[in-house]
Amino acid sequence: MGGQSTSTTTQQSQTAPWQPAQPLLQGILSQLSSGVSNSGLTSAETGALNTLQSNAAQGNPYAGQIGNYAQSLLNGGGATAQAPNVQANLSALQNYLTPYANGSMIGNNPALTAQLAQIQTDVGNSVNGQFAAAGRDFSGANQMAYGRGIAAAEAPVIAAQYNQDVTNQLAAANSLYGAGNTTANTLAGMQQQYLANQGQGVTAAQSALDAQNYGANATLAEEAQRRGIPLQTLQLLAQIGTPIAGLGQQSNSTGTTVQEKSGVDQFATIAGGIGSLIGALKPKG
Repeated sequence: MGGQSTSTTTQQSQTAPWQPAQPLLQGILSQLSSGVSNSGLTSAETGALNTLQSNAAQGNPYAGQIGNYAQSLLNGGGATAQAPNVQANLSALQNYLTPYANGSMIGNNPALTAQLAQIQTDVGNSVNGQFAAAGRDFSGANQMAYGRGIAAAEAPVIAAQYNQDVTNQLAAANSLYGAGNTTANTLAGMQQQYLANQGQGVTAAQSALDAQNYGANATLAEEAQRRGIPLQTLQLLAQIGTPIAGLGQQSNSTGTTVQEKSGVDQFATIAGGIGSLIGALKPKG
């Protein structure tokens, strides 16, 4: 067997550590109350937001130009506009140099023909004059000397012209080869610039879209400020007022105490109860 004793206590406490400063704090709270009522937009803020709203309604004045720029870049930006002229230049060069490059001009120089004709005239006059003076003109020896003289005079000229024609052929072939490579590289560079312009056009297209959406985004930003400015003011006021409101506190507490009796106490209680019972059972008289 055992025994317990139970007791219940109620305690109430109140703290006011800032009581000496309460007049000052009440003054601050009074000003905060006034600040709450004046947390809306000022006339200057309203005017500024209205100006932003008016500007937003007009949209981005450069949206059209940005859009045209983006469209031009997406179309290549005119990077290959000169490609036909480059190709035409190569074709003109090919037409001019092909007779030299394919060898058809070797030995077919009109200036050489006139030069050889002049050699023949000069050699003939010299040789024939000598044989005529000797009274042997038109003789076999005259003809032989005439032929040898012309051959000896023309051979170096013909050989030199042949070598020059071959040199011209090689130079023309090399020029055509170099011009072909240059043209190919130029056209390839134009095409690469075309693709690069298109890539820039993708970026510019986003800028153009942003410019088109400028008005709507600016309006949203302005309306957000119209709502946010009062809320920010209230938040600042709350940061000051809320800690002041929690400076003093009052609390109620209820507690229950349970005490366990020891063995001696329990025995004494039992013994007392038996004694009382025996006394009650004894006959009276």
